This record gives sequence, structure tokens and C-alpha cells, in this order.
Amino acid sequence: MNKIEQLFKNLESRVDEFIELCDEYKRHNRSLKARESQLAEERANLMKKNDMARAKVEAMISRLKALEQDS
Repeated sequence: MNKIEQLFKNLESRVDEFIELCDEYKRHNRSLKARESQLAEERANLMKKNDMARAKVEAMISRLKALEQDS
């Protein structure tokens, strides 16, 4: 095998490694996007629960103030 053929083999090998690395990054990116979506949904649910809890606490405070004024 002459020098040029060897260079082409090395280049081919490096290109194959690059393709594998790109595929790995694509898989990782898909995984990260799925996780991001899951976390965004979880955050929205937690914010909704937080708003509901805040409303309940505010209602309780209002009732307590009303009871205090009636006394």
C-alpha cells in the first residue's frame, strides 16, 4: 500500500469516527430535549399546585380575619 492509499485509509477512518461521534451527539441531544420537555411539564404542574396552595392559604387568612373581626 503506498503512502497516498494509507493517507486515504486514515482519512476514511477519521471520517467514520466523526460520523459515529455526530450520531452519539444526536442521540444525546434527543435525550436532553426529551428531559427538557419533561422538566418543563413538571415545572408547570408544580407552579399550578403552588398557585392552588397560595389561593387556599389566602382564603384561610381571609376567613381568619373575618372571624377575628366578628369576635
